[in-house]
Amino acid sequence: MRNISETPENWVVMKIVTAGITTYKVFGSWRGGYLSGDYWRLNSGIKDVEEDDDYFYFNGFSGSCYKCSKKHYGIATTYCWSVFDSMIELGLSKGADVVIMDKDTNWLNLKSDVIENG
Repeated sequence: MRNISETPENWVVMKIVTAGITTYKVFGSWRGGYLSGDYWRLNSGIKDVEEDDDYFYFNGFSGSCYKCSKKHYGIATTYCWSVFDSMIELGLSKGADVVIMDKDTNWLNLKSDVIENG
């Protein structure tokens, strides 16, 4: 049984390349409701990926598992887009190349260059 830590309403995968080292991260986003605002989470980096008929399971280096619906690739709200854009700009300012991966990517083949505890 998987230990699911997050189930984003919408999600994308970021590819981050810094000094020749590639890391993939899940950016999960949710729409807020009457009593709460929109929010987002970024995982620690994708260690490996599993799937079933409806979901991808992105296992992170921290031990987290993001359960992501195959039907909801994208970013949930304008606020979450602004946060994502800020992350890209911050990465670029620090010399990283940060892009959003295409929704048709074969997620099972993602391999980060980052090693656990590294």
